[in-house]
Amino acid sequence: MSNARINIPARTTPPFSRSDLSSLNARHAPPLTRSSAGSINKAAGSQGAEMPRREPPPAAAPAAPAGRAPAGNPHPAPPADIRLPVFQHPLRKGQKTPLDPSGRVRGIKACFGWNIRDGRCDVDASAFLVRDNGRVPGDEWFVFYGQPRSPDGSVELKEPSGGSDRKLITADLGKLSPDIQRIVFVVTIHEALERGLNFSMLKDTYVRLLDAATGEEIMSYCLEEYYQNVTSMTIGELYLHNGQWKFNPVGNGVNRDLAGQCAVYGVVIG
Repeated sequence: MSNARINIPARTTPPFSRSDLSSLNARHAPPLTRSSAGSINKAAGSQGAEMPRREPPPAAAPAAPAGRAPAGNPHPAPPADIRLPVFQHPLRKGQKTPLDPSGRVRGIKACFGWNIRDGRCDVDASAFLVRDNGRVPGDEWFVFYGQPRSPDGSVELKEPSGGSDRKLITADLGKLSPDIQRIVFVVTIHEALERGLNFSMLKDTYVRLLDAATGEEIMSYCLEEYYQNVTSMTIGELYLHNGQWKFNPVGNGVNRDLAGQCAVYGVVIG
């Protein structure tokens, strides 16, 4: 694993783009450290006030992004609910299932959705690509809003084009590095620890896996438990077992922010 330290891009103005971020380890001055930032999502150095990092999803009517309180309003109204898709092949927590026994499916669309009870919640989906030891080969194998593509081009974070989903992560298992044995999907709330936010403020959180070639649902999982002591969630994972890809609807939440999730999988935070 690379010894270079990761610096997660702050949500600044102007926003980061791929051209601005040649690698995940681009340095800030002064560098962001755990002692200088309460979470992975705080700005490095003295950049000033927090700014939105993205536009609201189409379903959200307010001008400010979901989870961002307008000036003078510490409790914004939540955005309009998305209409849940009809789940064709729902799984229960821990119901490990082969992705496709025939081996025909190689391209996957992992579609994520949620609705918000508290308008302060700004939710993200990310993926960790890990070896059989449960650790990333290097920091660049963490796919998130600041680094939307894995080094081998197999996994990519995208904005959905239409429909009810909030986020989309595509996975081409045919292009995946043979080093990678698991793709772990996590859902986190921006600055949950600092702002006293938690998963009891969300509802209807789901992931559904689609065949990228046909658009048909392979399987889906809708979160069953929403606890006040949970600030981030491992919602599911694709894993390789005896040469066959399977999906595990994990549904395990922890009291960690995105930085804490990075620590679990070996992503080094500067």
